Amino acid sequence: MGNQEIVQKLWNLCNVLRDDGITYHQYVTELTYILFLKMMKEKDNEKHIPEHYRWNSLVNKHGLELYNHYRQLLIDLGSVENEIIQQIYANATTNIDEPKNLEKIIRSIDDLDWYSAREEGLGDLYEGLLEKNASETKSGAGQYFTPRPLIDVLVKLINPLPGERCNDPAAGTFGFMIAADTHIRSKTDDYFDLGEKEAEFQRTEAFTGGELVKDTHRLALMNAMLHDMYGEIKLGDTLSDIGTDMKNYDVVLTNPPFGTKKGGERPTRDDLTFTTTNKQLNFLQHIYRSLKSDGKARAAVVLPDNVLFEGGVGAKVRADLMDKCNLHTILRLPTGIFYAQGVKTNVLFFTRGEKDKENTKDVWIYDMRTNMQTFGKRNPLIEKHFDEFIKAYQAEDRSKVNDERWNVFNREDISKKDENLDIGLIADESLSVYKNLPDPIDSAEEAVSKLNEAVSLLNEVIEELRAMEEGKDD
Repeated sequence: MGNQEIVQKLWNLCNVLRDDGITYHQYVTELTYILFLKMMKEKDNEKHIPEHYRWNSLVNKHGLELYNHYRQLLIDLGSVENEIIQQIYANATTNIDEPKNLEKIIRSIDDLDWYSAREEGLGDLYEGLLEKNASETKSGAGQYFTPRPLIDVLVKLINPLPGERCNDPAAGTFGFMIAADTHIRSKTDDYFDLGEKEAEFQRTEAFTGGELVKDTHRLALMNAMLHDMYGEIKLGDTLSDIGTDMKNYDVVLTNPPFGTKKGGERPTRDDLTFTTTNKQLNFLQHIYRSLKSDGKARAAVVLPDNVLFEGGVGAKVRADLMDKCNLHTILRLPTGIFYAQGVKTNVLFFTRGEKDKENTKDVWIYDMRTNMQTFGKRNPLIEKHFDEFIKAYQAEDRSKVNDERWNVFNREDISKKDENLDIGLIADESLSVYKNLPDPIDSAEEAVSKLNEAVSLLNEVIEELRAMEEGKDD
């Protein structure tokens, strides 16, 4: 039994909890409490867990005795000496009301093929569960889960190196940092090519982050630990004072949350030059300021379209970014790859300069959105879809790339248009129906055909508007 089958079996256990009214997200959190104990047993690493709360203590109890033991376990593990265990179980409570349901879940987990899971990697198993949760639209988890193919492409292009300090200030379940760790491990024979101190740095200091939501923070801690990563993941709002110490990084990879701060309040940070309620603009300021000013520190950041064109403070932030950094590439992402179908996003790639002025000369833009197929659950985004972009990005001479989706804009022209970066989109073929209607229409059949085309196009527009509204609600 492979990890995919195990993930499906774990996911199907959610049906057991429907009568308790448990949501998908609550279920994954509940699974985390239980899976942690089972996985520590499978990794032969139970030494930091009090003996009377280890996995066998759950397997050997039944009914109400098991239920009461589990509830006490959640309380007590939140105050053990080990910091990671303490954080995973901090303020933990169970949403399971029926003792028989708890017992069924524990028995089912114990009966899974854990030999195969160990062989394929317990970290990969857990990430598979998080990805499954994100793909279920009812769970709402897609708001913090960036598609794995996109993460892998960004990590490949940014190319984090051994010894570099990497950070995700909006860590979610820590997917970017885990992919960065995997990338470096693949190039260093799982760190065996490094010295002892260098390998220890990679495990304990190289990868850090910050996450605001408590339950998501638990998932990030669990995910990191199962991948043998022990860098600090702060619990709190990066846009508050907690974020002032998050700086001097070599690499930042992140997908900050969309929207404005609740209640319209401004961030409490006093080190951000331009004040606004727009979260993305604040995160963008934090990110480029958190990079080392050495001409090598770099970032790839997923941001919605409004960051590219918003006036006022938005224009000032973009100007400051292009002064302090070389904003060398923007990737216009296709719609449909995140949980809200209508959300339009981009990836900004930039490198912090040694000085704080005139670092951006040209901005290269790749349009992976216009005239692209629709992505979603039935047609998922895969890494192969990025092949042409990767070729253009990595070209020795970008001006020699022959691809209509690849265009360049110089800094002077951008400055003349209020620093507007909402550029580089090619002609939309779906609009050609309006331009090419014959006049006059020669037959009734042709008239019906053209009318059907127009109706089809109108339906697409309506669907996109509906998706955008749903995205706003979320």
